[in-house]
Order: sequence, then C-alpha cells, then structure tokens
Amino acid sequence: MDAHKKVAFYTLGCKLNFSETSTIARNFQNEGFERVGFEEAADIYVINTCSVTENADKRFKSIVKNALKKNDKAYLIAVGCYAQLKPEELAAVDGVDLVLGATEKFKVTDYLNDLSKNDMGEVHSCEISEADFYVGSYAVGDRTRAFLKVQDGCDYKCTYCTIPLARGISRSDTLENVLNNAREISEKGIKEIVLTGVNIGDYGKGEFGNKKHEHTFHELVQALDAVKGIHRLRISSIEPNLLQNKTIEFVAQSNSFVPHFHIPLQSGSDALLKLMKRRYLQQTYTDRVTAIKEKMPNACIGVDVIVGFPGETDELFLETYNYLNEMDISYLHVFTYSERPNTEAVDMPGVVPLKTRQKRSKMLRGLSVKKRRAFYESQLQTEQSVLFENENKDGYAQGFTENYVKVKTPWNPSLANTIHRIVLTEIDEDGLVRFDWCWFASPTQLQWIQDRKKRMYLG
Repeated sequence: MDAHKKVAFYTLGCKLNFSETSTIARNFQNEGFERVGFEEAADIYVINTCSVTENADKRFKSIVKNALKKNDKAYLIAVGCYAQLKPEELAAVDGVDLVLGATEKFKVTDYLNDLSKNDMGEVHSCEISEADFYVGSYAVGDRTRAFLKVQDGCDYKCTYCTIPLARGISRSDTLENVLNNAREISEKGIKEIVLTGVNIGDYGKGEFGNKKHEHTFHELVQALDAVKGIHRLRISSIEPNLLQNKTIEFVAQSNSFVPHFHIPLQSGSDALLKLMKRRYLQQTYTDRVTAIKEKMPNACIGVDVIVGFPGETDELFLETYNYLNEMDISYLHVFTYSERPNTEAVDMPGVVPLKTRQKRSKMLRGLSVKKRRAFYESQLQTEQSVLFENENKDGYAQGFTENYVKVKTPWNPSLANTIHRIVLTEIDEDGLVRFDWCWFASPTQLQWIQDRKKRMYLG
C-alpha cells in the first residue's frame, strides 16, 4: 500500500485501550501515514474494541457503518479485546477486512501490503496463552495528560470478567522502559501522566510466565516520583488488596502523585464478593479508604461497582447501597451486569431481571451525583492547583484540580495546558466549580485580568 495515505482510529473501552491505540497510530505514522479524525475520510479505519460490556459489542457495527459512509472503499481493521475473543464474529461484519488478536495488533502495519477488500474479513489471531510478551505503549490524547501503560493482562479469575481471556496473563513493562517513556512524555510538554494497566497493582511480573516480581508497584511509584520534569502523576485504578498502606503514605508526601485513587469495589456484600471471586472482602476496602482519608483528608476516591450480579437479592443490593452511602467516597462508576460468554457467572443461579438491574443502576448513579456534590462542597474555600484543558467548552476553560474537582472559568486560550493556584468558591448550576485566582497571580493571569477589564470598559 502506498505511503502518505490517511488512517483514522476509534477506541472503545478503557484508558489502556487508548494508550495502545496511540502506539499503533505512531506505527502508522512511521510508515508515512497521516492520522486524521475518525469523522473524516480515510484510507484505513482501525477500531480498537472492548469486551467488558454487551453495549461495546453492539456499538462496533454502527462504528463500521459510519466509517464506510465517509469512504466506502476504505479498509476496516478491528483489533483489541473483542477481536481476540470473537474474531470470526467481527470478520463477518459487512465491511471489515482484517481482524487482529492480542499478539498481532501491534504488528498491524506488517499486513498493509496484503490488504484487500473481500466479502469476509481476514483473521489473524492466536491462543490467548501465546499472549505472554509485553509491548509498551502510551497515549497522548491532548496536551494536558497522557495515559502510560505499565502492565497488561490479569491472573485473577473474577467470575464475570473476560479480560484474562482477551489479554492473557499478567505481565509488566521493565522499570527502565516505564521511566524512559515517562521522560519522553514530559519532554513533549505534557503536564500529567495517568498510569494504566489491567491490574497495575500487580506490576512487576515479567514476560513469558515469569511470576517473579522484579520490581513492585510501590517501587515503581517511588521511581516515577523521582523523574524530573513530571508535574503530575495519577494512578488510574488499583485493586484494594494490592494498594499497600506504605504506597498510600508515600503518595501523601510525594512530589508528583496527586491525591486521587480509583479503587474497584464491585459489591459491598461479602457474599457477592465471594461469588465474584474477588480477592478481598468489605473490611479490606473500608481499611483502604480509611487509610487514604487519614493521610489525605482532601483525597478524591472513585469506586467501580456492579449491579445485578447473579444472586444479588434486594437485601444484598441494599447492603451495597447503604455501605457506599456511609463511606467517605467521591463518585461511582456504575456497571450494569451483562452476561459474558465463557465466564462462570453465566451459569450461576439467581439471575436478576434486566428491569431490576436498570432500576438499581439508576439508584447508584443518583447516589454518585449526591456523593460528588458532597465532595465538591467539602472542597470549597480550599486552595488547589488546577491543570487547564486545551479545549473551549461553550465559552469556558475547564480543568481538574489535583484531587479531581472539575472547575471552569471564561475561556482564555493562554490558560490551555497551564497549572495555576486557585481557591474554590462555589458550585455552578452545571455542577462545575467556580474559583478565585490566588493573590499571587501569574503573568498569564495578570494579562487575562487586564484584557478582561479592557473588554468590559470598551463594551
């Protein structure tokens, strides 16, 4: 295939997928391709799939249709988790030309010369046991933050989850590679790095089934904090049983790590946690939240929770609801349980009707709104640092504080990708937080104030 053609990408699922999409995109760019937006006409469309929920599966067909509307002669390539689990299904979707599994997705450019439009997509997959090597990646989505992959795969056997089948065993990048990638990201002027992986607390396991931890997650955190030039480091999601108290203590006094933790719970019921084959019970989760809040009272804590898991009675759901209501947490990511093939949960008794799942999901989403509001209110009149995004959102610049409070101020392009000290003052009607600049205004802020005064005077 000729160089200087256009390629577009669409990513479904998690931050890890975004980091891998960016790496695949750089491979295309090294081959002379121009990366364009997915809404534009391109010669090749690459869709990075997800298998976590049924909804992500269904979206794939509509994404393919939209791509072909832009260019009906374009080549469609499917990669990612669902491409590993159900390659034949994706290959059968009208318009799909190539499906690459877990071991092949990073070699996609090797197939470009052999691409051809066929009635049926070509599949290159593998047994998931062969996915035992590591490919480092990071995503540079905009100028403000990057997603840095440090770990892949999972050795856990949660009864609802297909990720081990889609991504293989737990393995990690070397400490040296992670640090080099972090330096490379910071040299691009990016202010925040988010650590991603399937199970990042398991960091340190080597390739090819080597279970010896060459380095621990705690050692990774310590090493990254010492890298010069990094302004912010954020931990994406970490299992409660793998988040050590010494790591919490280190983050509390670190140079770069921010007071924000996302810790999956899945259920507040010990009975359901056992059915899910999670590796902790409710008390462990309580202990971690307590430890965080003792060291970092202003820390933001996000929670993953599943509703409608088989065996979840009204009583067990209320146990989860009441537990979360009482806990000092900041927001919820609510997942409605969906049956996934080749998981233990599919055959479990006590199936929860779909309408009941949806009702419970709505209740927890409402609780999340309440929790986020309460957390934001607790942060009013506190001094924070904010990293502004580079996008004009309806006339406003938006950004996040270190502890993940979303703020807004009238748009000023000079604020993009800059960090400033502010005092949070009030919650706006849209749920975002207004603020005052700290008294020691930066040159950027002073210029913005002067320009605004001029506009007010002239207007």
